[in-house]
Amino acid sequence: MKDGTQATTVVIQAEQALAAAHLTLDITTIDRFLHPDYVIVQTGGVQEDKAQFLASLRSGDRHWNIAESDELEVRLHDTTAVVTGRWHGRGRHGAEHFDYYARFLSVWVQAEGNWRNVAYMATEVPPPCVVL
Repeated sequence: MKDGTQATTVVIQAEQALAAAHLTLDITTIDRFLHPDYVIVQTGGVQEDKAQFLASLRSGDRHWNIAESDELEVRLHDTTAVVTGRWHGRGRHGAEHFDYYARFLSVWVQAEGNWRNVAYMATEVPPPCVVL
């Protein structure tokens, strides 16, 4: 964490809660954290708006066994927070199984006293090396 302010802590907690909500497909929580103008660019380059993303979750085609983020860094700019970090996802999308790591850029804005995610983009990266 580069900034020890309360806002930084709240944004990190929101980022982690959003990731955790994927495990149970808690659509209510995911919806609450996403800004109405939310856009996501997936690791394969597919772009979805909030409605499309939530519809894909509601369809039951996605399931996560692992959904976690770490190595989070937050840069605050007034009512905007830019978060970078690493994502690990494992599960299935339809019949296709996935297990990948990605570096991500996540943009949060503060509106009406709440932090909401407005943009997210991820790029797949190799898994971390394990030193024995």
